[in-house]
Formats: sequence, structure tokens, C-alpha cells
Amino acid sequence: MAFVVLLKGVNIGGHRIFRPRTLVQELKNLNIVSIGATGTFVVRGAVTRAKIRAEIARRLPFKTEIIIIGAREVLSFMESNPFTNRKVPPGMVCFVSVTARRRKPLLQFPYNLPPSGRWSVQLLSCQGRFVTGMYRREMKSIRYFGQLERIIGAPITTRNWNTFLSIGQKLR
Repeated sequence: MAFVVLLKGVNIGGHRIFRPRTLVQELKNLNIVSIGATGTFVVRGAVTRAKIRAEIARRLPFKTEIIIIGAREVLSFMESNPFTNRKVPPGMVCFVSVTARRRKPLLQFPYNLPPSGRWSVQLLSCQGRFVTGMYRREMKSIRYFGQLERIIGAPITTRNWNTFLSIGQKLR
């Protein structure tokens, strides 16, 4: 079974820097593929989650949350096409936040940040471990992403929807 691995908070703003390409070379026995520079990988080798977690953690020069999801769960989410019927205005970006563990969200959807006035981040829905949303391309949106874990109630990592489209291509 294939897995998707998402590392939380790496290669962002000069913090927790590593080279995904080097990690892929070191773990070639796992048949691992890197998706961009954000710590996103597809593992196609016959290996357990525990082995993937241990091998990656051993090679990183820092500690970070390692989120591992089965390929079937990711593909099932992708097939739901969460952004298909949604008009995305210019200047908006679609994203997916993935929780480290399944958890019922602590809020009603849609949920806007800030809660009143013109929103910067809008959470649209939750499907299992996947929370979808949109954000405005503006600096203050970053501030609201820092609040998502508290709002959702579990550790998360966030990726652009385009990254998920690339993941889907590698899994298929």
C-alpha cells in the first residue's frame, strides 16, 4: 500500500531547512518521491507507517510532526473534488489542511478568520482528516494560519490544493 507523508513546518521562512531530494536519495529503498520543497512525499514501497516514520525522523536534523496517510484515504478525498463547484475569485488560493489524527472539528463550516468583517482565511469543510479552505493572497493571512490548530483542535499541516493534485497524479 502506498502512503502520503506530510512534514509539518519545514522549509518555511528559513526555519527547519532540509533538502527533500537528499532525503529521497537516502530512502530510495522505500520507493519514495518528493512533491516540491514543502516536505511532501509519496511512498510506494511495501513498508509500514512505523518504518516510514522512523526512517524519516532518523534522517531529519530536527524534530517535526510527521503525518502519514494511506493512499486510499487521500484518493477518496481527492475524488470528492472539494473545489470543483466553487468559484475561486482572483487573488484567492485553495488549500487543504491535514490533521495528524482523526478528530471531529470544534466548529461549524464555513468558518471565517477573522470571524467578523472581511475574512482572510475561510474554512469551507471537513472530510475525515482533511479541512478545505481558501485564503486571500495577503500577508495577514499567515497570522490566521497560525490559529488553525487551536480552532480545529488537532495538530495540522497545510498544503496548496495544487500540491494535492500533484500527489494524486503520483498515486495514480
